[in-house]
Amino acid sequence: MDNRQNRFDMPSDTDVAWCPGCGNHMLLKAVKGALDELGIDPGSLVMVSGIGQAAKAPQYMKVNMFNGLHGRALPAAFGIRLSNRELVVVVESGDGDMYGEGGNHFLHAIRRNFDVTLIVHDNMVYGLTKGQASPTTQRCMKTPVQVGGVILEPFNPLAVAIALDAPFVARAYAGDVKQTISLIKKAISFKGFALVDVFQPCVVFNKLNTWQWFKENTYSIAADHDPTDRMAAIKLATATGKFPLGMLYRNDNRALYEDLAGIGEKPLHQQQAPDEKDFRAMLDSIPMNNH
Repeated sequence: MDNRQNRFDMPSDTDVAWCPGCGNHMLLKAVKGALDELGIDPGSLVMVSGIGQAAKAPQYMKVNMFNGLHGRALPAAFGIRLSNRELVVVVESGDGDMYGEGGNHFLHAIRRNFDVTLIVHDNMVYGLTKGQASPTTQRCMKTPVQVGGVILEPFNPLAVAIALDAPFVARAYAGDVKQTISLIKKAISFKGFALVDVFQPCVVFNKLNTWQWFKENTYSIAADHDPTDRMAAIKLATATGKFPLGMLYRNDNRALYEDLAGIGEKPLHQQQAPDEKDFRAMLDSIPMNNH
């Protein structure tokens, strides 16, 4: 992607609160690049976020946006999607917001499988509140609160997502804008709940997981990996050592919540509720997962 103006750019004098060198800048560039390359109309897009530095991202884009409560971006996105299936709904927030305060909503969003893309800014720390350990903080890292070092193993969002049969699970690194754009484009184009966990350094409050650290501790998934192989994806997500980047898992056979709920293609206010007979026939026509 070049530096030309795209439809999602805010005016050049927009005040951006992120620190110089923060990985959020590169991720914002990638998100705007992906949306622009997909040719999405800004008027048909809604960006939803919670609370935190990452949650400010939609404020720096020329889009419709909803900034909700801490950890509550996904249920808001769920309601927006159900009210109007013509909208493209993208959620963007941080690892603390999504996997900590919003962890229960993360689990049930996967279970429900509504057509929303979730982009998580994963910097392995709480940046907005000055550097406490987040769910993904590495063990033994010292913070202003965990002064002796973090004693817990980090939460593994990819392994949890695949275990719950999230239909699209990928990871990117903000330092590789080209790959990040590619994965976000695939996620938005996917029909179902799509998770893209993106490593992005916090240059002020995380002195361990730096740009150099992420570069040295990640690798691209081999081209012969079959993302439809759930067990192979679990193995990638749970392996120790370097973190895999790319598409881990994909399942195109899960039913959408919107279809299960009988939500038609038109905005909800233009629809009539189906009668019980029609609703039962609709449910019977949708294949369910076999476990």
